[in-house]
Amino acid sequence: MAELIRRYDKHSVVKLFLQEFLKSRSVVIAEAIGTFVLVFAGTGAVIVNEISQGVITHIGVSFVFGAVVAALIYSVGHISGAHFNPAVTLAFWTSGFFPRRRVLPYIIGQLIGAVIASELLLMSFGKVGNLGATLPLNGNWLQSLVLETVLTFILMFVIFGSGLDKRAPSGFAGVAIGLTIFMEAACMGPITGASMNPARSFAPALVASIWQHQWIYWVAPILGAQIAVIVYKVLSNQFQDVK
Repeated sequence: MAELIRRYDKHSVVKLFLQEFLKSRSVVIAEAIGTFVLVFAGTGAVIVNEISQGVITHIGVSFVFGAVVAALIYSVGHISGAHFNPAVTLAFWTSGFFPRRRVLPYIIGQLIGAVIASELLLMSFGKVGNLGATLPLNGNWLQSLVLETVLTFILMFVIFGSGLDKRAPSGFAGVAIGLTIFMEAACMGPITGASMNPARSFAPALVASIWQHQWIYWVAPILGAQIAVIVYKVLSNQFQDVK
């Protein structure tokens, strides 16, 4: 009897997920496309910089990541909210601004879009530059864990302040968030890869089969984003001032 109940529960969960996925397909597709473009352009810049022996430069690669996120926020922000990042989706959920039923479809959409981008880059260039995979400098996992946590905290704090808080000047979220990503990638990219995004790190790791320290790029961004939730909650009177 207990086994039958467990099976029924599993089937119910799957059924509910599929129903929600179908209901939310337009926003999930937007998230998949957005994350595809982010990974294709960002890690593509890493690959081309490797092929061209540094023509794009590290600052150029950092700019590409920031610019593409800014462009995507203005392109699909009104459709899906422009998360493109599982850590951001989870932070919006725990802060009460995103429904729980859409969390898993969003994250799956983001991961699918990212993996397709990495697969396309592999077919186009081969395994150049490890497809832009993120790895700690000299294998120093603790350093990267701390820095990625701080980087994602800063990013999520800016997202709350510029993109979610109704008191902020309207229309500048894309610029603020894009510049934050550019700044963080320029400063810490050589040390940690400046991922701040599990989907961005997961896709090249999966396609290039580079799994060393992959857990850092899930734990740190999620932790950093959740710390930002706690801090901004305090600053905004339990988010009452934001709404």
